[in-house]
Amino acid sequence: MMNLFYLVSGFVAMELASWIIHKYLMHGPLWFIHKTHHQAGKSFFELNDLFTLLFGGIAVVLIWFGRSELDYRFWLGAGISVYGMAYFVFHDMLIHRRVKWFSKPKNRFFRAIANAHRDHHKTNKKEDAVSFGLLLIPLKYFKS
Repeated sequence: MMNLFYLVSGFVAMELASWIIHKYLMHGPLWFIHKTHHQAGKSFFELNDLFTLLFGGIAVVLIWFGRSELDYRFWLGAGISVYGMAYFVFHDMLIHRRVKWFSKPKNRFFRAIANAHRDHHKTNKKEDAVSFGLLLIPLKYFKS
């Protein structure tokens, strides 16, 4: 039961950390990296993808050091990895369609995520952006 707790904790911590990092670092001092995600005519790979390597690296290190005992580090790393997979499916496949396996979302929850992200990308400047989470989005996006 504690393993599930750590797995879910890793997932939730990653969403919270992502929101904070996105708002205050990516749209702050790390804008020079993140702006590649906001530019038109992007290539398949963006400099912004470095953040994926960073977060994935943290997950790998936790899994590696927790692997022999399958302790909390393993399960926290697994939770971060599950978040990374959800991010890839929601953000890269469903919203930005970097891999075109899904049609545009019809489900109310997925549409709300897509609409929040669309509003986030209405500006290509580091200021004036809204909605910095992947899953933690303002309630107004669920009302339409």
